[in-house]
Amino acid sequence: MKIKTTLLAAGFIASMVGVAHANDPAKLNDLEIAHVAYIADNIDIRYAHLALAISSNPAIHDFAKTMIRDHTAVNEQALALLAKLDAQPQDNFLSQSLQENAEKLITEMSALRGAAFDKFYAENELAYHKAVNDLVGNTFIPNIENAEVKSLFEAGLEIFQAHEHHAEMMVGEVN
Repeated sequence: MKIKTTLLAAGFIASMVGVAHANDPAKLNDLEIAHVAYIADNIDIRYAHLALAISSNPAIHDFAKTMIRDHTAVNEQALALLAKLDAQPQDNFLSQSLQENAEKLITEMSALRGAAFDKFYAENELAYHKAVNDLVGNTFIPNIENAEVKSLFEAGLEIFQAHEHHAEMMVGEVN
């Protein structure tokens, strides 16, 4: 299972890198970046709801509830900022790719139960947060033009780095 999960996580990361060759995430405008972040947050919320429905592991439930709370809060802040700026997020190649890959992972995770689900979920969350944190910290934040949007992303990154650390601990618990 570890190899399969690692391959799926690698596939997620490769899909992000793969689209970078065709399209450059560093060239996305602020509204496209906002859409990617919104989609990524919603994906993690969906993963968390699935974990609450399938897993009986208290550590998984605790993590999933944290994901729902934190990612919902960040999305609410982002939507409020967009309303203040009278702007709409813009769909793009990267948000579409994230959504397509998430659908595949949700289908796969939905078929798992017990320890197999817990292990898959934990390892996927770790890989997901590593990939997203890298993209946000190294590509998005340096290229965001609006100071308020940049500030929101910087605050979000701190939260999501804590999620990555929490996911590392959760992986240790389920292995």
